[in-house]
Amino acid sequence: MAEHRLDPPVRKRLVDAPETGHNRWHPDIPPALEVKSGDEIVIDCRDGVDGQILPTMSDADLATVDFDAPHPMTGPIYVKGAKPGDVLQVDILDVRTDTFGSTAIVPGFGLLADRFPDYFLVTWGLHDGFATSGRIPGVSIPADPFVGVIGVAPSADRLAFWNQREAAVGALPPTAHSAIPATEPIASTGARTIPPRELGGNLDVPQVRAGSSIFFPVDVPGALLSLGDVHFCQGDGEVCAFAIETHGQVRIRVSVLRDVKHRPNTPLIESTEPAFRARRHVSTTGLPIDAQGQIRPMDTTLAAQNAIEAMIQWLGDEVGLSREQAYVLCSATVDLRISEIVDVPNPVVSALCPLDIFTELRETRG
Repeated sequence: MAEHRLDPPVRKRLVDAPETGHNRWHPDIPPALEVKSGDEIVIDCRDGVDGQILPTMSDADLATVDFDAPHPMTGPIYVKGAKPGDVLQVDILDVRTDTFGSTAIVPGFGLLADRFPDYFLVTWGLHDGFATSGRIPGVSIPADPFVGVIGVAPSADRLAFWNQREAAVGALPPTAHSAIPATEPIASTGARTIPPRELGGNLDVPQVRAGSSIFFPVDVPGALLSLGDVHFCQGDGEVCAFAIETHGQVRIRVSVLRDVKHRPNTPLIESTEPAFRARRHVSTTGLPIDAQGQIRPMDTTLAAQNAIEAMIQWLGDEVGLSREQAYVLCSATVDLRISEIVDVPNPVVSALCPLDIFTELRETRG
């Protein structure tokens, strides 16, 4: 077993060092590293917004951020021997984070985008295993770092299918603006990183943490694995569209699997929940009932919106947070769960807020 390093200068933006990564999915992006099955790689990763958010920034400064630039990925990594039809196993051995993180509300993004029309920025200090911020005083969130973006490259046929499929539903189309590599045809046809797809990408699944293994179907020779967008922590749902975003370093081991009983069609994750998640929560619930009191049968998105809205109200009433503070906190630490999806016409979505994040807990809250 050999150990390798991919260590781009994470404090230098990808746009200023385009040879050190990419922010589109395309089979023709040349590999940054070649490894063998069983090798370990230590990978430095830029944060999900390419280092554009700084500790000195204000809410208004978010208007200058290029949101066509996420997510800068490190890679691709060519795994020798991997071929279409195989499965690539990626063991996440360690995830470390920087000492600075950020969470933002950006107009047009998030589960409650129509209710939060203004920019709002929370910057975090990440020290001694906790995130704290002067913008949300009285809160200390424990570390649960994971890899937000991880995936393998699509074949040319699959890429064309993705672009066609997304155009049919009005998704953001491929564009050369802010694309890296900027070479054609990669820039104008490479798939954006915002939506996750069958081969991975922007999964934002907290289970992709140290101690987990993630399995990908291989589409192209060498698999062409890339990753980035490390999160210090995130609530299930990432409801305002940002976790606590930070630079990070990830150690992985890659293995090519050929004779397998199960070849997943989408990423498969084997993981263990961290012990600190077994803790006391307050949970709000949401039903698919609109503002006019009418049922939208089996609409889990509306139920999720209502659960988060109820949590925002609870955080305001009980903790004294503004709506913006509460929305950010929901994205950083509140978990969305589908509690039931069988009682037609009303599924129930729960939003779980851990009580131990508040530094001055009332005794009655345990």
